[in-house]
Amino acid sequence: MLTGVDAADTMIQLYAQNIPQAETTKADMRTISLDRSFDAILAWNSFFHLSADDQRPMFARFATHSAPRAALMFTSGHMAGEAIGKLADAPIYHASLDPAEYHALLTDNGFKVLRYTPEDPECGQHTVWLAQYVGP
Repeated sequence: MLTGVDAADTMIQLYAQNIPQAETTKADMRTISLDRSFDAILAWNSFFHLSADDQRPMFARFATHSAPRAALMFTSGHMAGEAIGKLADAPIYHASLDPAEYHALLTDNGFKVLRYTPEDPECGQHTVWLAQYVGP
């Protein structure tokens, strides 16, 4: 079952329009508890809108929602820092940890890093992580 989670009504509506057979849940990723696990978790262009302090505990939340051997894919910045970008002329916050810290957090929470691609030119300059849940 595909499940889309977002705190913004607009994003939930877009998800439901584009994938009508999927379940949608309006929730904050920092506190969500769906009481089930998934074979894959995708945090694309969302995770890096959290502060660095809010990102760190997310890896335990990802692990809680991961089935054995689940894939986790997320985008981050390519180095530690904060930035304010623009989306439709509105400011939007971005934060990132150092790649070494992401790697350590993934490992500490039962994930094996399969691939890390900083500023991938074939993917719109996104920095992409792919990991697999291997357990605690």
